[in-house]
Amino acid sequence: MNLQVDTVPPSSFAKDYEKSSLGLTTINDVFLRVAGRGHQTAALWQDRAGAWLPISGAQFYQRVRSLSLSFSSWGIRKGDRIALLAENRWEWQVSDFAASMLGAVSVPIYPTLTADQTAELLFDSGSRIAVVSTRQQLKKLTAVRSRTALEQIILMDEDEADGAVLFSSLIEGADDRGIERDAAFERRAGEVGPSDLATIIYTSGTTGEPKGVMLTHGNLASNLNYSTRDFQFTEEDSCISFLPLSHVTARHLDYVLLARGATVAYCPGFEKLPAAMKSVRPTVFVAVPRVYEEVRQETERRAARSPIKLRIFNWALKEGARHKGAVLTGRTPSSPLWKLADKLVFSKLRESFGGRVRYFIAGGAPLGLDSAEWFASAGIRILEGYGLTETSPVLSLNSTREYRIGSVGPAMPNVEFRIAEDGELLVRGPSIFKGYWQRPQATSEVIDPEGWFATGDIGRFDDAGFLYITDRKKELIKNSGGKLIAPQPIENKLKAHRFIAQVAIVGDRQKTLSALISPNFPALEEWAKQQGITVADWTMLVADPRVTAEFKNIVRSVNKSLASFESIGKFKVVPDEWSIDSGELTPSMKLKRRVILERYAAEIREFYL
Repeated sequence: MNLQVDTVPPSSFAKDYEKSSLGLTTINDVFLRVAGRGHQTAALWQDRAGAWLPISGAQFYQRVRSLSLSFSSWGIRKGDRIALLAENRWEWQVSDFAASMLGAVSVPIYPTLTADQTAELLFDSGSRIAVVSTRQQLKKLTAVRSRTALEQIILMDEDEADGAVLFSSLIEGADDRGIERDAAFERRAGEVGPSDLATIIYTSGTTGEPKGVMLTHGNLASNLNYSTRDFQFTEEDSCISFLPLSHVTARHLDYVLLARGATVAYCPGFEKLPAAMKSVRPTVFVAVPRVYEEVRQETERRAARSPIKLRIFNWALKEGARHKGAVLTGRTPSSPLWKLADKLVFSKLRESFGGRVRYFIAGGAPLGLDSAEWFASAGIRILEGYGLTETSPVLSLNSTREYRIGSVGPAMPNVEFRIAEDGELLVRGPSIFKGYWQRPQATSEVIDPEGWFATGDIGRFDDAGFLYITDRKKELIKNSGGKLIAPQPIENKLKAHRFIAQVAIVGDRQKTLSALISPNFPALEEWAKQQGITVADWTMLVADPRVTAEFKNIVRSVNKSLASFESIGKFKVVPDEWSIDSGELTPSMKLKRRVILERYAAEIREFYL
């Protein structure tokens, strides 16, 4: 691994770490802080009638204790693996803490995976217990159970168990114990140390097969201590947990908020998020970029329904753009015209998030400068961060005190950084993972003998120490002239348009780039109706000459902002909605490029005939 050793300027607030540190050493420390809240609310959940109900710190403690003792009675010991196969709900968090207090290793599995994919992860991890959410998930496991080492399956829903144990039966009577504490239970939890394995998280596999990332208690705790040093989370804060808890970013956030005394509201599905925001009215909102893009596109779609509304909307954004500098420094513009734009347009956008959010944060993939500037023009500053599953996850993060648009913030002060000769970002520190589960060769390929982890991302630092990520190293496209091109920034420019949901730029070893475009069908269908276009299905819609002409204008407009070698020559609008369920997106809503290249091989060949 050839290195260009540069000194990366440290964060100017690194010295404040000791003052703001949570002082955590294990995940069990997070749980004990939750328990210490007694009868105060720690979490919210929705019953079948849709009512939001509280769970106190004491209830968390007693439920975790009861479930953990059940695990112990089944012979679960330190190092044993327990799989969690569920949407975001309080039972997921209780199960995670129950495993952690024993020193067992949680193995989160995305509930969207197929039965065969789930079986592979269960077998690879050697999980002895699986905790599942619904009867549907139970059926999936039952069908492949013979291919796993499972000894017990626990069902969260109140339903027919069919060979599983009901979650409710394992915590029956727990709440009746009030605020009493169990010294023996806590003493055993104290035997779990920073070097003990806490979790195995399987990567989503954007370009290859998933690998189990081993994160220790110390890895996770170190990251929790540092990543929130500039955020003043308090008991008055709340956040909706809707990003999959099987993803390290969502889990990290929930740990942070619970440790800080904030309230976590569990939302099991993205489709329930708009209603949840109206009811919970969170003060913290964290999402992957695609969520922000969808909010923007929906806002633009609604504005386009009326010529008058569209004129007001466009005027407001133009006025907002004149004052986005103030927004980006955390100030509210004082201009009377900006205040009018805020009243007419921007306040309604904030209300779609519940109206109380004071921290907007993005991570999991590049946000894109176009999206960041659009929201800044609308009065919302999004604090973008960066990290990987292997880094627990946060490596850098913009905050209210340190912020530069387009960057992913200054580096965490507990991690060292280097830039390799080919531009790849290398990192080293206490939050870097232990290795890939049962894959020493794969581990040695990304961690060198000196402990430097190769992130696979191309990055650079500015003179103030702010990090900028341009693309994934493996996703860089080399054209026939030998020029390396980063596809993500180009894709983000195209996705800024309300008619485009996803884009895949192709053209490796070709003279020009081409694009596969998956439309934002609700917006496109509404526009088509206004244009008098009547078709029977999406295939006919994307083939209509007026639709083709509209997308040609979009591509032409984006090309004007690109270098000549980055310009898109040909494109195809596909009649498909790329999603997690259909397999083109990872659970964190990133493109599975390998899948797309295989699925649209014929279309790609046509680009270069």
